[in-house]
Amino acid sequence: MEVGRPAGGRRSSLSQINVTPFVDVMLVLLIIFMVTAPMLDQGVEVDLPEVAEAPGLPAQQEPLVVTLQRNGQILIGKAKIDQVEKLGPVIRQALKDKPDREVFLEADDKVAYGRVVQVMAAVKKAGVEKLGMVTRMPEE
Repeated sequence: MEVGRPAGGRRSSLSQINVTPFVDVMLVLLIIFMVTAPMLDQGVEVDLPEVAEAPGLPAQQEPLVVTLQRNGQILIGKAKIDQVEKLGPVIRQALKDKPDREVFLEADDKVAYGRVVQVMAAVKKAGVEKLGMVTRMPEE
């Protein structure tokens, strides 16, 4: 009897999966995601007010977001608006093909209340039916 052979005299085939190509592909994908992930950040930095219990609003489609930054700058998406008076025509143009006419307002926590009300009034004057305020949950 030979050493290393089973008692029945049959040879057993040794089949192993070569994982080296798999590991190479996974490392390449990891590097691609690490490089592209910071480019996907499209948000605007705003310190939102904290609200303990606010119900979430379901969205059927991507809503139009108006951002009011701490320095008083108004943004619709990434587009900057110089004055509150120019906000109405821009919103009307952006919502002309949307039947629900829904807008979310992100106002920085440190912006004066009067400025927020001015932006809200301009949004409503533009014919927006639903205006939602964006807040964040307090960190515990």
